Amino acid sequence: MISTVEPVISLRGLEKSFGDQDVLKGIDLDVFKGENVVVLGRSGSGKSVLIKILVGLLHPDKGTVKVLGEEVDKLSGKELDALRLRIGFSFQSSALYDSMNVRQNLEFPLTMNIKNLSRKEINRTVEEVLDNVGLKDKLNEMPSELSGGQRKRIGIARTLILKPEIMLYDEPTTGLDPVTSDEISALINSVQEKYKTSSIIITHDIECVRSTANRVIMLYEGGIYMTGKLEEFEKSTDSLIKSFFK
Repeated sequence: MISTVEPVISLRGLEKSFGDQDVLKGIDLDVFKGENVVVLGRSGSGKSVLIKILVGLLHPDKGTVKVLGEEVDKLSGKELDALRLRIGFSFQSSALYDSMNVRQNLEFPLTMNIKNLSRKEINRTVEEVLDNVGLKDKLNEMPSELSGGQRKRIGIARTLILKPEIMLYDEPTTGLDPVTSDEISALINSVQEKYKTSSIIITHDIECVRSTANRVIMLYEGGIYMTGKLEEFEKSTDSLIKSFFK
């Protein structure tokens, strides 16, 4: 059951420009505990800028950004670091360290952020998170030995190892074949169920939208063009929306 009490993410009047280009214009958005919200839009519609603002990588020009009860733009560097530990960020590139094997890639954020763990605890945590993404047998392989889909899974596993409350997925299926894309979408749903995460999924992959969305937000020319359930989008007669949902 999705909570309707306090949103885990709340944006009000969010604006962001780069020079004379207005990227986000007055965005109001709430994300509630336990839901997958898909943000849909064409390239350049501000999707990636939106999630970078959520984690303090970019600062808004106007508006408020509250994440897990904290007003992001007012946090000190130390407070922002603490908040980021509660947020998992799955990058398009998977962002694995090429010089480390899978085990070392997963151990790195764990041992950097949680002190005094025993070797037994580290091993158990790494194996558990690998099992949850279906790659327990890849423990000692290098990133170069993995397929694109496997690297994506390991990237997600590395964010999950700190048990985040929020997951941000930036184009999770880009560059993957249809079968692997379906597997990643299924993994996003599995993460939601197992880890009770609240997620924002940035994508223009309609099959990913169909598989993962509890709610859809469509951005167009810097603003929210439509928000609603997937069925509402698929039934829409609006020509712009129909251009996505063919």
